[in-house]
Amino acid sequence: MTQRVFGITGWKNSGKTTLTERLVATLTARGWRVSTVKHAHHAFDIDKEGTDSFRHRKAGAGEVAIVSGTRWALMHELRGDDEPRLEDILARLSPCDIVLVEGYKREHHLKIEARRSEAKNGAPLSVNDPQIVAIAADHPVTGETILVFDLDDIAAIADFIEKVTGLSKA
Repeated sequence: MTQRVFGITGWKNSGKTTLTERLVATLTARGWRVSTVKHAHHAFDIDKEGTDSFRHRKAGAGEVAIVSGTRWALMHELRGDDEPRLEDILARLSPCDIVLVEGYKREHHLKIEARRSEAKNGAPLSVNDPQIVAIAADHPVTGETILVFDLDDIAAIADFIEKVTGLSKA
């Protein structure tokens, strides 16, 4: 089975994270196993100074796994290496029904473009990206040749994602 990947893209403050969160909740409520990949444009850290795992990384460990009876996490330090390609990250994920990818504007998977009137940039991304197959906006959008959804119509957006990715209980 081919891995199903669908992206949520848009400019800063366009509603990508909220849309992704709501789609995950809707798709999992429909019985799908959903994973996500979030691209960060800054030096983020999910660990805190003083924790054992932070101390391991600071000491030089290239990878640190934290494991409990509830969850596990693997942190990988790049230490000057290039950022991994999306394909490399997708290959490391456990099997699931669909992976929702937030960000990664320049990658070549199908995407929906989130648009909010309060976004940092209002320039449409869909004009230059044929992989953007729909738009979800909190304001009227005209002149588009692709489907436009209300940003809050999560059920319809989830239906669309199921259709275009071939996700079906049939």
